[in-house]
Amino acid sequence: MGQQPAISGEPRFSVVIPAYNEEAYLPRLLDTLDRARARYLGGPDGVEIIVADNASSDATAQLATNRGCQVVTVAERGIGAARNGGARAARGAILAFIDADTQVHPETFNEIDSQYATGRIIGGTTGIRFERSSAGIAVTYAVLVFLGVAIRGVRSRTDFAVDTGVVFCGRRDFEEIGGYREQHLFGEDVWFLLDMRKLGRGRGQRLARGLAAKAVFSTRKFDEFGDWHYLTMLIRLPLSVLFGRRKWIRRYWYDGR
Repeated sequence: MGQQPAISGEPRFSVVIPAYNEEAYLPRLLDTLDRARARYLGGPDGVEIIVADNASSDATAQLATNRGCQVVTVAERGIGAARNGGARAARGAILAFIDADTQVHPETFNEIDSQYATGRIIGGTTGIRFERSSAGIAVTYAVLVFLGVAIRGVRSRTDFAVDTGVVFCGRRDFEEIGGYREQHLFGEDVWFLLDMRKLGRGRGQRLARGLAAKAVFSTRKFDEFGDWHYLTMLIRLPLSVLFGRRKWIRRYWYDGR
């Protein structure tokens, strides 16, 4: 399959940003996307920006409109639903999903294009670097990398399953796997990459990861809950799922703003 073909007269990339009350962080992301669009060898018109407003009560939607983004309203509160809602409005051959509090690298779109040019990938992730560092954040990242390797399995050392940053894939491939699993309040990004990896295996393709154009990952959850909090979540999260403590899950992923 190789490089994703562009449709004549339409953008090559559709960037989908799920957003709930993100007026404080969204301008920063849009500034970095403007720089990446300006650096894109296909021209800035080759990248469209879609903000999937997930029932915000602040000025997120108006801010996005003022910045020239296409705004899609998604009433169902859930990040999977927001991503899918934004993707349904996309016109580009390649979908790129990024959280509103993240920042993208100026070479993001050029790097993704170079990956598709190899003909060996079905999609992937750019990888991340944290906006600040600490011992707790470093240990957390090491644990997550270990878990990603464990989920990947031992059959293919080059086929990495779990990573983050800008998540990208072909629009037709996205539609083929049914997009994100909306029933999951969290972990929908992990399931998505696993589903995409499975589709790629049938074609002899893999997921790309850790590109030269890494995104800058927000540490606001660490700022709010502490730099070591993610390690305690490895115990707390399975118990919350087991005993149906959806209130805590919603507080952590949805109600912090």
